Amino acid sequence: MDRNFHRFRSAWDVVAAPSLAYSVLERFTEYPAWWPEIRHLRPVGEEACEVICRPVLPYELVMVLRPSRRDPDGHVLEASMTGDLEGFSRWSVTASPTGHGSQVVFDEEVVVKPLLRRLGPIARPAMRANHTLMMRHAKRGLATRLAGIDEAGGDMAPWSPPTYVETDAGGTDDAVGGERPEEADPAARSR
Repeated sequence: MDRNFHRFRSAWDVVAAPSLAYSVLERFTEYPAWWPEIRHLRPVGEEACEVICRPVLPYELVMVLRPSRRDPDGHVLEASMTGDLEGFSRWSVTASPTGHGSQVVFDEEVVVKPLLRRLGPIARPAMRANHTLMMRHAKRGLATRLAGIDEAGGDMAPWSPPTYVETDAGGTDDAVGGERPEEADPAARSR
């Protein structure tokens, strides 16, 4: 097995119709507002965007994502990625087997690039743990975002994504115009 190849899958239920969950996932430019590890998105072409992720591990991942599949009827979104991780990520949304809401599945298959390759055996378990935590935050953030939208797809209250300002000292980001989900809930800070 190639130590540089990683396959991830996360699945969870959300209390929203598949079309509503898909519509939120389709608005990738809003991800930084509800997914704390997605720190920055910047268009780099008509369809592509540069994404900077700052996971729990002490490094940033920089990737360019390009949509490769957008299927609103099947509720599937897929993007190819190049950069620190190369491969693809895919969201699939279906009716929940419980009959309530949707099941959201995130699949990702990637090869890590040079910096992470040098870390070898240490990187693999760290990447798995990091991915698990990142997806836990995505689940919580998506549920919070969906809770603020009515079933017709309209906002229940005015909403605008927050703007994050990087500190020069490399410390934590300051939120301007909004809070990250874990900052909005004081109890979440202790989790």
